[in-house]
Amino acid sequence: MNPVGGDRAARQTPGKPGAGDPAPGEIREASAAELAALGETAGAALTLDPGEGQALVSRLAAPPPERRWTALTTPGLDGAVFVSVSGRDAAVGHIDLLAVHPGARGRGYGRALVGAAEAWLRAEGAAEARFAGNPPCYAWPGIDVRYTPAACLAESLGYERYHTAWNMTVDLAAADLSTEADVERLAERGVTVHAAGRDDAVHAAGPPLERATASAPADGGDRAAVAAFVRAHWKDTWAWEAEQASGCHYAARDGEILAFAAWGARPSWFGPMGTVPAARGLGLGRVLLRRCLAEMRAAGTVSAQISWVGPLGFYSRAVGARAERVFWLYRRSLR
Repeated sequence: MNPVGGDRAARQTPGKPGAGDPAPGEIREASAAELAALGETAGAALTLDPGEGQALVSRLAAPPPERRWTALTTPGLDGAVFVSVSGRDAAVGHIDLLAVHPGARGRGYGRALVGAAEAWLRAEGAAEARFAGNPPCYAWPGIDVRYTPAACLAESLGYERYHTAWNMTVDLAAADLSTEADVERLAERGVTVHAAGRDDAVHAAGPPLERATASAPADGGDRAAVAAFVRAHWKDTWAWEAEQASGCHYAARDGEILAFAAWGARPSWFGPMGTVPAARGLGLGRVLLRRCLAEMRAAGTVSAQISWVGPLGFYSRAVGARAERVFWLYRRSLR
């Protein structure tokens, strides 16, 4: 039985602390029953992501079904690492989350957990390990630069920084999220805007339904149709995020979907979103973005994160977003 992750038989992997580090004991795969405890550990460790530890553990423990992954823990469950193999390049492995309870730091657990993660990745055939998000199911793009001990650990283990990513932040209490005038303007051009209700069967199963098409559903409630649209115009990873998202909105004309936006596939963050080239210039992105953020605000979110941002100018103009969180992405060879 494999209690957590992947499709391989469960196995125990010994930690590999560096010379002079205290031996933290045997690092092993966590069981499904231990995920709640690991969520508490993550919650205590992730001081820059308050209240998100449990949600992130739950998210990483429910990736796309084809993903190869595992969760490793220390004997006392006071340290954990989630690790996975890239779906795009099987030679690349990702350290998705590394957390050590503040009360257990200084014992070499972080180093041992990374060593165990690397050993697991080698056994899976990976030639490179990265401290970087593994879309579509990830915690962060990389290491938040403010988690300085994590960056120092990565560099001390021979990881090299190869990219920088950033999030933008929106103050939802102050942001103008009105859409009424834009919705009326779009309606005059034959474009309607809808909320795509989540199909619970699709959400539970993971993959999209075979019957899904990229046509707009009559009642605006068929998330599978939106996912099919995203898959046809962008990529499978975005389609999975659209399916799994807490909220999803789309625009359509003459029964065809033109644009979409989603939030909550990564807990409490906005993204992804996209508009087909033929519909650009209509202002669909701003409307869908604002509708998603308004939904997040109604759900109790005070400050929204727009993840892995590309166009800074668009988000700044549309909702007053500001660049804030910066992430360093690291990698090292496993050969």
